Amino acid sequence: MAKFKKGQSGNPKGRPKGALNRSTEAMKLTIARAVNHSLSEIQKDLDAIRKEDPAKALALSIKLMEYTIPKLKAMDVKMEADVKHKIEKITVEIKNKQNETKENNK
Repeated sequence: MAKFKKGQSGNPKGRPKGALNRSTEAMKLTIARAVNHSLSEIQKDLDAIRKEDPAKALALSIKLMEYTIPKLKAMDVKMEADVKHKIEKITVEIKNKQNETKENNK
């Protein structure tokens, strides 16, 4: 009987790295077919749910969006800057539109 080195199976024609085995491939294909079939019915189902419970239909729509629209990751931005300018004056001007139109009509 041949002795193999550690990490060698002795089968040079084995499955390539990253390739799916047959049962996994078949399962994924079956799920993909089921999803493709149900895609045409999703809009009808959401419309039916919306008639009875609009909030539930909206919640379901949002859950479905997660599969098509990527979620944005929250980011914290911290910034340090050496500010050499000093605020000397702040002016606030408040205009009243009613008074302006009365003054313009005089």
